[in-house]
Amino acid sequence: MTDRIYLDWNATTPLRREAREAMAVAWDLCGNPSSVHAEGRQARRLIEEARTSIAGAIGATSRNVIFTSGGTEANALVLKPGLRRSQGAPVERLVVSAIEHASVLAGGQFPAVAISAVGVTRSGVLDLDQLRMALEGRPPALVSVMLANNETGALQPVAEVAEIVHVAGGLLHVDAIQAFGKVPVNIGAVNADLVTLSAHKIGGPKGVGAVILAEGLLGFEPLLRGGGQELGRRAGTENVAGIAGFGAATEAAMAALNDDPVRLEGLRNRLERGLRQAPDIIVFSSEARRLPNTTLFTAPGLKAETAVIGFDLAGIAVSSGSACSSGKVQPSHVLEAMGFGPDLAQGAVRLSLGWSTSEEDINRCLEAWRKLADTLLRGG
Repeated sequence: MTDRIYLDWNATTPLRREAREAMAVAWDLCGNPSSVHAEGRQARRLIEEARTSIAGAIGATSRNVIFTSGGTEANALVLKPGLRRSQGAPVERLVVSAIEHASVLAGGQFPAVAISAVGVTRSGVLDLDQLRMALEGRPPALVSVMLANNETGALQPVAEVAEIVHVAGGLLHVDAIQAFGKVPVNIGAVNADLVTLSAHKIGGPKGVGAVILAEGLLGFEPLLRGGGQELGRRAGTENVAGIAGFGAATEAAMAALNDDPVRLEGLRNRLERGLRQAPDIIVFSSEARRLPNTTLFTAPGLKAETAVIGFDLAGIAVSSGSACSSGKVQPSHVLEAMGFGPDLAQGAVRLSLGWSTSEEDINRCLEAWRKLADTLLRGG
């Protein structure tokens, strides 16, 4: 398997060396981080060091970082009625973009009747006029908009969204899970009230996530009760090793944030030029600002499942849209929201790059694609 090429980094990333080493240290500690003896304090120190690293990376204070079991739990934890600012009314309903992750579309603790969706443009960017209409003259809403779409890579105008939401008396949740570590993310710069992250998208372990709260947010209640962990905001003994790995991965990702995006964008652009040598290729959201590592493409008549299998047999791991739904046969809800019909939406293939992706990897991918295109698109 060492000769294989991994181009599914948006689904999950390899574990960074720094994260592995931090986790190995944590595995050797036996103390419960809630215990006051020396062993417990050692474990607690690792958690607090990771909390400080993540807070620093996103421009928050460490006391406002809450660790969870992953991005899905983090999203479920923040999507709840009753949140408010000190001078504002509590939110009563949830407004989401139509391209959100399934864990956001599920609505968290909001009843179905209190949830509405806002559409996107053909480029996969939130329709700001629709958002204004959804908020104007209505009870305060929690608005949930992802910073970067996990399928197309399209970056959303979250700072503009925040201004619209706050003028209307609402709150903004930004799912930054796919963007964190690929582009700069700062809770103050985007003026978000809540941000959610996941470790395994940046080279940390699977099964660890985080909620970041803005200063002055009130009404936050735990989803899991039964203990005083995480300052009473998320019960359950913390995953010390996972959290340590998350912190180490964050520091490594931040150290590479100046150089890696430029390199990856160059590789992505070269990849897309090669893909377009086949006839009628569509690269989704190519007109929008995108993550530097993400390409979602199709062509009339292409079947994503067949293409993914073909790439796999050639030793290349890719996916058909989101990994959370790539095993399903229904079209991508993201592409449907963008206005593409089921024929194109069912044929979308996602290639996503990462820190170890090389020029040679792109060469081999394009070589495999030329052979697949001859068979799948020309009937050869």
